[in-house]
Amino acid sequence: MPRLLLGAVLLGNIGICVTSQGPVMLAPPTQVKFNSVDYKNILHWTPPANSTSLRYHVQWKIYGEPQWLDAKHCQGIQKHHCDLSAVTSDLREWYYARVHASSLSSSKSAWVLSPRFSPRWDTTVSPPLLRLNITDGVIVVRVKPPRPLVQKMHNSLNYKIYLIHTSGEEEVFELDCCSHKLSLTKLDHNKKYCLQAQTIIPLQARSSDRSPAKCVTLH
Repeated sequence: MPRLLLGAVLLGNIGICVTSQGPVMLAPPTQVKFNSVDYKNILHWTPPANSTSLRYHVQWKIYGEPQWLDAKHCQGIQKHHCDLSAVTSDLREWYYARVHASSLSSSKSAWVLSPRFSPRWDTTVSPPLLRLNITDGVIVVRVKPPRPLVQKMHNSLNYKIYLIHTSGEEEVFELDCCSHKLSLTKLDHNKKYCLQAQTIIPLQARSSDRSPAKCVTLH
């Protein structure tokens, strides 16, 4: 075969190989995981390096189910998070989510899977809010429960109140689900007292962190 003709055939073959590759795959997002506070279940991810103008597509499913479902409000979005609270609210279930990136040139990344997620065990419950009033040498403590969604998920929430003396000694008081008020009596005047509170989920033997300390001085 003449050299010129052989070169043309080789170039033609090369051209066929190049065009058969299709769109270039994008680098996928990373660190795909749920972050859940008070049953507000947000899927977060980190965009690939040097990415611009990418859009993201999110799907979810119940553990053990074969079918992935589109998170309809998180298709073609540019933000790096998606609120999946509405579809991952059943405390009895475990869930997965996944996300992939796409570009205006129709290139796509591979799907990236989150770790398995349980709203029952993986959410962080907030401490209650504390309000203090002093009346005739009595500290009246009132607690405001965390977000309403926590109360919706649990019919019975208890609370612990920590009374911290200047010596560092602590006294612990418990409030059941029906009581949000505590009166502390027999306290010394001209002394500083600090208080913290904790949300308790008795059926799960779980608790929140303590609230920030609030301090008062009796006069």
